Amino acid sequence: MFAEIITIGDELLIGQVVDTNSAWMGKELNKIGVEVLRVTSVRDREEEIVEAIDGAMKRVNAILVTGGLGPTKDDITKQTLCRYFHTRLVFDKAVYENVKRVLGGKIPMNELNRSQAMVPENCVVINNPVGSASISWFERDGKVLVSMPGVPQEMMAVMRESVLPKLREKFDTDVIIHRTFSVQRYPESVLAEKLASWESSLPDCIKLAYLPKLGVIRLRLTARGKEREKLEEELDRESRKLERILGDDIFSEEDMPLEVIVGELLKSRKLTVSTAESCTGGNIAARLTSIAGSSEYFKGSVVAYSNEVKMNLLHVQPETLSEHGAVSENTVIEMVKGAMKTLKTDCAIATSGIAGPGGGSPEKPVGTVWIAVGYKNEIRTYKQETNRGRAMNIERAVNNALIMLKDLIKQRKMSGYK
Repeated sequence: MFAEIITIGDELLIGQVVDTNSAWMGKELNKIGVEVLRVTSVRDREEEIVEAIDGAMKRVNAILVTGGLGPTKDDITKQTLCRYFHTRLVFDKAVYENVKRVLGGKIPMNELNRSQAMVPENCVVINNPVGSASISWFERDGKVLVSMPGVPQEMMAVMRESVLPKLREKFDTDVIIHRTFSVQRYPESVLAEKLASWESSLPDCIKLAYLPKLGVIRLRLTARGKEREKLEEELDRESRKLERILGDDIFSEEDMPLEVIVGELLKSRKLTVSTAESCTGGNIAARLTSIAGSSEYFKGSVVAYSNEVKMNLLHVQPETLSEHGAVSENTVIEMVKGAMKTLKTDCAIATSGIAGPGGGSPEKPVGTVWIAVGYKNEIRTYKQETNRGRAMNIERAVNNALIMLKDLIKQRKMSGYK
């Protein structure tokens, strides 16, 4: 079964609001066996809304529309849908009572708020549990169009409580199962070449997708069919083949961020970590502390942009900086040692580099980043030299640093180190 998502609002197209609704809806629809064929964003213009609906009606079984249901004059979705489905707006007492409940006496019931109780006559109306805009469920020729508010919290609530269960009840959907493998140390083209023979022999019910990030590639296997047990068996078989080909280069068999993987590893080993960051400006610390419960293993960070901070807080020797420079292997080694000493942690990560766009030299061009990771008395270093622009240089360095720490902790444990 296929669906399309149509998001309505000028604010989406001028970049004032980012469309997070479609990503969330696509994920939840996939869980019930509905594949999203297309996502379309249109302005608050009747002809553009109608054109998007017309096209979707020819292609899919279900159309999910968000936005344009507020009480103000620029919200025209209800009126447009009435004209499209040859109906009219009528007063709905149940919706009116729901609007009163939502307003809670704190916002006056003026004519604009009362207009929220005007709903299309020939649709199934679903009350909004957390907002004033009701949901309209239309059916025509075996197809469904659902109009929902664009406010993410409202859309999510009604999707979970009403829309997803009703879609499952109405349509006979396939089973869709995803498995995601995170792979390190491969450029995308090299990995694709290595997997070409295996990929070409995949059964028809399984498709492979490459999802590259900076320093990491996620491989997503998607199985689709009617029998869950059979699909699981096929996925198990192909997963084992993939593991034999890539071995330890697969560092996760879940769709899990690096910071979660590293955090779980630190927690399971009862280790603490700190960071000493120059060019990454605290981004590694931010990633690690974005996880709930990270205070169990993360102690702190020194963002050492200046040489004075490197010397005074991280104990980098002046001679090291004068002889080798701030962007050097010697400097990040002393930074990582200094972080473990100053912040009293078992592990540390240090970075120093030239993120750009300026500041490079022939000897140390923009994109040069030295990374060091330490665990007790063992330190490993890596020189990153690819320039993809400031933001991407920093993101790549953060990912590389987290991968390096993960590998160091795992390999020391396997080698019998404490």
